[in-house]
Amino acid sequence: MDFKPDSILVGDCIEQLKTLPDRSVDLVFADPPYNLQLGGELLRPDNSRVDAVDDEWDQFESFQAYDRFTREWLTECRRVLKDEGAIWVIGSYHNIFRLGVAMQDLGFWVLNDIIWRKANPMPNFKGTRFTNAHETLVWAAKRREQKRYTFNYDALKAFNEDVQMRSDWHLALCTGDERLKDAEGNKAHPTQKPEALLHRVLLASSKPGDIVLDPFFGTGTTGAAARRLGRHYIGIEREEGYARLAEQRIKAIVPVAPEDLQVMGSKKAEPRVAFGSLVEAGLLRPGDRLFCPKGEREARVRADGSLIAGEFTGSIHKLGAILENAPACNGWTYWRFKSDRGLQPIDVLRAQVRAGMQ
Repeated sequence: MDFKPDSILVGDCIEQLKTLPDRSVDLVFADPPYNLQLGGELLRPDNSRVDAVDDEWDQFESFQAYDRFTREWLTECRRVLKDEGAIWVIGSYHNIFRLGVAMQDLGFWVLNDIIWRKANPMPNFKGTRFTNAHETLVWAAKRREQKRYTFNYDALKAFNEDVQMRSDWHLALCTGDERLKDAEGNKAHPTQKPEALLHRVLLASSKPGDIVLDPFFGTGTTGAAARRLGRHYIGIEREEGYARLAEQRIKAIVPVAPEDLQVMGSKKAEPRVAFGSLVEAGLLRPGDRLFCPKGEREARVRADGSLIAGEFTGSIHKLGAILENAPACNGWTYWRFKSDRGLQPIDVLRAQVRAGMQ
């Protein structure tokens, strides 16, 4: 079949996955069946029925059957992932540990587990267990030796008011106007995820224009977040009713303007600049003096990009460490040059070289 991003494939998850080309998607987000194995109806203290997950699609005859299904769809997802791609899998205590074992057995390399701490969890009505107030997401690279994958660290830090994003996310369940309803006014899907959750996942681990695959599309939360954030999506959903709701929902989404999709860049993604490049560019000259932050120590720049201070020579990092009697030193922030504004770190000059490279 033709590979068409921004589409919903209706049918069996594994059969539809097999139609996708190798290495064709950048990111996978999977919210597979929980395999809850409910023993009967759940009732509130007033004997009213709890609308729990008792659909046929969540029922498996045994753990072994569930494990076979899990390994089949994970194998196909790994095949269609690009070599620098990653996967997110979400689950409850009923299935997340089985999912994690299968992922590791198949060669995925776990990067983080994320705890989605629900701001408004459903109580444990029987009072026989703790309130189940969280779900777990596993974020994994395609393989252990993978050196590159998308992680917008600085964007998440800016998103979190300049504090490093933690692995526990406090977000509300999907309620109110966001919760899709059927003709009778009931929940259209029992486990619809909040779009805020997918917004954070996509913001963290994808770029505008990336293709995001969701093999358990449901009512299209992944597609809605992808469309809003300028990503493409491929959804797979076996229930035609859910697929129709998802299509209607996504069509109503207003995408963010392209100029507003840019995020804080990561320093790790910036081109490498050697100190010698500053000398080549004429921003520093052989013989120029550099100073420590307090101006108490100094060194001279040499033509090859090394520094000399008395009897000691070395790179900006090595010489800084020697003079400070420290095991290591970041020379870019340690060494300063004199300017009209006083002493400034040589990292300012590196930024000028990088700007020219880009």
